[in-house]
Amino acid sequence: MNKSELKSFLDEKVSLYNNPNFIESDPIQIPHSFSIKEDIEISGFLAATIAWGNRKMIISNSKKMMDLMGNSPYDFVMNHQDYHLEQLENFVHRTFNSTDLITFVKGLQNIYNNHGGLEAVFSNNIEDNSTQKSISEFKRNFFQIKHQNRTQKHISDPLNNSAAKRINMLIQLNNVVMY
Repeated sequence: MNKSELKSFLDEKVSLYNNPNFIESDPIQIPHSFSIKEDIEISGFLAATIAWGNRKMIISNSKKMMDLMGNSPYDFVMNHQDYHLEQLENFVHRTFNSTDLITFVKGLQNIYNNHGGLEAVFSNNIEDNSTQKSISEFKRNFFQIKHQNRTQKHISDPLNNSAAKRINMLIQLNNVVMY
């Protein structure tokens, strides 16, 4: 494919995916429903985390997560008390369960309190135009909190030969929604 053909191909994809009709039926609608940067990041991260299976189910369960957090994910992450986490206890999306969601809320709080937020963790660790180290560092920082080992399976590490598709989706989402 030459440059002209590549540009044409990519322009077609932009027309297909970067329009309201596509957004209405895709999980990307979740972060698009927020205007605060941190709400966009957190909702995008959580939606990307459960992005496997049927799109309607992903959208439904992503909306359920946002509802459980009062549709203010950043505020919930930063200001929750232990008793607030009880309302997350019945959440399930395939193998991502309430224990995982509670751990993710605490992991996100750690990222924002101690590492400057999601954007900082990813952008501070990019090397040679590659996100591999930044994703690996994110996972390391994210799981500095007490957690069950099983929860780690929900964040892939490209330095362990994973494609890390869902985290890469998040990074691309932030490039599209945020910039």
